Amino acid sequence: MLVNDPAAAHWPVDATRLDLALEFRRRPRGPHGDELQKLLHRMRWWGDADGPARWALLVVEPNRRWMLAQLPRRRGAAVRVLPNHVFTSLAAAEWEVFKRRWEALTGTPLPREIGEGEAGT
Repeated sequence: MLVNDPAAAHWPVDATRLDLALEFRRRPRGPHGDELQKLLHRMRWWGDADGPARWALLVVEPNRRWMLAQLPRRRGAAVRVLPNHVFTSLAAAEWEVFKRRWEALTGTPLPREIGEGEAGT
């Protein structure tokens, strides 16, 4: 259940909380615990005009293919698409976005061993 917590957009992200990344990796579609929900809210809504652009997915073929993209920092600017990053698994696509958002927020990439194997079950 999505918690509509106004403070979640400013929830402090702790780069040592790898348990939250593992929880998302295991169940990208949920259900998610309270802290993971706050982290995801922060990841989805975080960003300012001077910070890095936000990562997102574009649907290439509904329910079949997704492409990695970066939303512009300023409204009305072009979306940057990455045509060499196309996914045929939604779980794998969402995991890639999660990893990039994690690194953008924490300044630290997730350890490689967290990302091994198939995303979602």
